[in-house]
Amino acid sequence: MKKYWLLSCVAISVFSLNGYAQTNTNKALAQTILTNNNLDSVQARAINLLSGFSAGTSYNEVWIRDFNTFIKGSLKAHPKEEVKKMLLMFFKIQGNDGNIVDGVVETKKANVGYDYRHSDLLPGWEAHKNTVETDQESSLVQAIRKYIDVTGDVSILDEQIGGKSVISRIEAALNYIMTDRWSEKYGLVTGATTIDWGDIQPDGGWGVAVNQKTKWAIDIYDNAMFAIALRDFMHFKPKTYQTSHDWTMIAANLKTNVRRYLWDAKAQKYIPHLYLDGSPFPESFNEREILYTGGSVIAILAGFNTKAEVLEINRQMLAAAAKQPHATIGMTVYPPYPKELYSNVLPFTYQNAGDWTWFGGRMTGALLNYGMAQQAYNDLMPMIDRTIQNKGFFEWYNVQTGAPSGSGSFRGEAGVLFEAISQLKDWANTHK
Repeated sequence: MKKYWLLSCVAISVFSLNGYAQTNTNKALAQTILTNNNLDSVQARAINLLSGFSAGTSYNEVWIRDFNTFIKGSLKAHPKEEVKKMLLMFFKIQGNDGNIVDGVVETKKANVGYDYRHSDLLPGWEAHKNTVETDQESSLVQAIRKYIDVTGDVSILDEQIGGKSVISRIEAALNYIMTDRWSEKYGLVTGATTIDWGDIQPDGGWGVAVNQKTKWAIDIYDNAMFAIALRDFMHFKPKTYQTSHDWTMIAANLKTNVRRYLWDAKAQKYIPHLYLDGSPFPESFNEREILYTGGSVIAILAGFNTKAEVLEINRQMLAAAAKQPHATIGMTVYPPYPKELYSNVLPFTYQNAGDWTWFGGRMTGALLNYGMAQQAYNDLMPMIDRTIQNKGFFEWYNVQTGAPSGSGSFRGEAGVLFEAISQLKDWANTHK
């Protein structure tokens, strides 16, 4: 009996020592975070840039996929009524079938080759929808959740627009996906073939619009975004509101089908596409070798993975970044699609293995959700350092040269970094 008592004491002592060591490690990291002046500097710069709502200096439009990622920062820079007004614009120009546009722009600035739509509910403004993508509806629902979380203003759900409440319009947007962008066979969201979270098709022509060359597919990004939107909708939905579907069940089935059809358990990664009517690429091209980083991050945020899988996904992202001299985990895909197969976006440019902090920065919250604070800090710091070095928030970076590219004042990046730093500081303040 004494022998077992001694063994128990040893086990308890080891457990206590490990806990003590972890506490000290957390305190040290918390101190590092709270005393890192670069984090404070980047946050301050972000708030300054978020004085506007358009995507950046190269864009006149307010894009919902971008706005969704900087709305929390916007609420620091603007009165909530201004932010609310921008959100409601997307409902004022919502399609009759419930679809949500990508961007809204003042009529006098609507000078890009989009197929613009108009609405009597939104005079002086135009809107457009990139029909190859399926994240607009999900992005708006997520943005509504963030607005309510920050402001506590649930009255936005009762706003009447064209004789319909906002809450009913939100559900109409979700129903649009179930009706127009849904595979009954797989029980998953569909979209055109693009690169990861991107909105450009492979072949020449106007790559953002569905056309005769479109190949329909299922990917992890669209489905993870929809899963988060369903979770958010069920969170803020008034208890008295009667839904048209059992969205909780749909969300549960979605996760099951993601795991069944999109997660490659052997490779411990998500496959790029599950094709519905054939691939746009030749059989000789092994697309499954490509790592989709952005969609993987959103999948983790959606809660699709175990902690062990999250560690492995992060390891793979870091390993891919290590293969290029100036890459972070924000590198969109790796390896890039060859130019002969993706003529619309050349290798190592834009969405084809360009480096986007806009997505890489979201890994901070994803890792923190799984208790991986040290990994979150380590992954984020190269992006913080790059922002300081370049004195601004750039749309994307060349992983071979390190050169900043695209919009020089990209609010998506500013918003993601603002939130990532806030999340780190929140963690640090509870562990200091």
